[in-house]
Amino acid sequence: MTSQTSNSLSETGLRRMTQERRSGRMRRMRQVRRGLAGATAVVLTVLAATPAWAAAERPGSEPPGMRGAAGSGTTPGQGTAPGHGTEGHGTAPGEDAEGWGAAPGEGTAGRGAAPGHGAAPGYAYGRGALLGITPLATLGRDDVVRFLAGPGLETGTVRYGVRAYRLTYRTITPQGRPTTATGLFVLPRGGERRLAVVSDTHGTMAHRDNAPSVTTGLGRLAPYLHASAGRAVAAPDYLGLGRGPGRHPYMDTASAVTASVDMLRAARTAGKLMGRPLTADVYATGFSQGGQVAMALGRALRNGAEPHFRLRALAPVSGPYDLEGAELPGLFDGSVNDESAVFYMSYFLTAQNRLHPVYRHPSEAFRAPYASRIERLFDGRHQEDDIVKALPRTLEQLLTPEFYERVRHPGGGLLAALRAQDGNCAWKPAAPVRLYTASGDTDVPIANARNCARDLARNGTRAPVLDQGNVDHFGTFKSATPRIARWFNTLGKSVGGNP
Repeated sequence: MTSQTSNSLSETGLRRMTQERRSGRMRRMRQVRRGLAGATAVVLTVLAATPAWAAAERPGSEPPGMRGAAGSGTTPGQGTAPGHGTEGHGTAPGEDAEGWGAAPGEGTAGRGAAPGHGAAPGYAYGRGALLGITPLATLGRDDVVRFLAGPGLETGTVRYGVRAYRLTYRTITPQGRPTTATGLFVLPRGGERRLAVVSDTHGTMAHRDNAPSVTTGLGRLAPYLHASAGRAVAAPDYLGLGRGPGRHPYMDTASAVTASVDMLRAARTAGKLMGRPLTADVYATGFSQGGQVAMALGRALRNGAEPHFRLRALAPVSGPYDLEGAELPGLFDGSVNDESAVFYMSYFLTAQNRLHPVYRHPSEAFRAPYASRIERLFDGRHQEDDIVKALPRTLEQLLTPEFYERVRHPGGGLLAALRAQDGNCAWKPAAPVRLYTASGDTDVPIANARNCARDLARNGTRAPVLDQGNVDHFGTFKSATPRIARWFNTLGKSVGGNP
């Protein structure tokens, strides 16, 4: 193929492949999967970079080869994982570059299904329709071990290398209008042909390029860990992050859930095309903001948001499940450190004001000079460290006196914004639940997990609160994530599933 050839699956190519499958031309589909022939040059290009299930992918055949929260970029001194498309790491020139996703014109809001309409069988046209597959990285087992061990994760569950892809797919905005989003899809290079899937939802990110399908740093730690244990991983970037359009509606749980459900749908289609079909089992996990999203996603799956999938286990880490009753009080009683309080509150207020009437003008909420700059800081193009440097050290210095008191005693649009995100623990899961947290976490206090466990218990579910001890926010992630992978392994074996 020449360098001018598109390296993604266009929507037209996907539709043609779906039609061929339905018409029974399975011989041609098998040829496409093997990269021997295909309907279009576009499909051939992707599958040439995305080898189907074959003997070369069995165990033993692999070639040789992060500031306070996972997903905040690459930790100084850690570099990027081998094979990630970074100059000097051995990948083809241009790999992991923007433009390998949806075909031109397909990544535009307005092309999806009408609000409330599910996708047709195979998700060809509606929510969850797969628009593009972008090959990102190929790592051997030893590469995965080195990548995870760099920032200090335990690697005992690593069995396989991994292949990573960016999926571009249809979803909806918070207002229910059609849009697109991206996410990371990771497959193990070995193990079973049919794979259970881990839905991994990430923590707070301000810069869109820190999202799992774009970063080569911390945002891929959990996806690579779970995929290397033998499961597929679907890690949504959320709206407005990664290569999706618009601004990120930070802490809007409802749209994070729809993006996560639609990512699972897109992943199911991608798995079929790659010869690694997904089973119905979903193991849901997530960290920080993603912990809250994982809990809400589990509830959505329990309520039938996507009939193909069933919740097999739920293991969120340090989720802010109770903004009104735990996180907000923590801003004032010392449970949340000042730097995080200023950052989170700034991000929350500016994002939620686009969805709820929190303030009429920034000067109503923020003191000068911050009122004139704060909304620009959260435009998806500023790194977290740069934002922190541009903000004051305390909430009293950030907020006007009147708005400071409003945050202490919320009402109106602010209270509505808080309550719209709360309550996601008030249900009865049919699957086992474990809540991972830490007494030393001063970003998301342990009271969030305790209050969540209380709500689950009131609905008839006992969920243990697993305290990781006197570690910080990212330390909670490092401690909990390998334990979750081992727990998922145990559950998978108990039902005869992979690994």
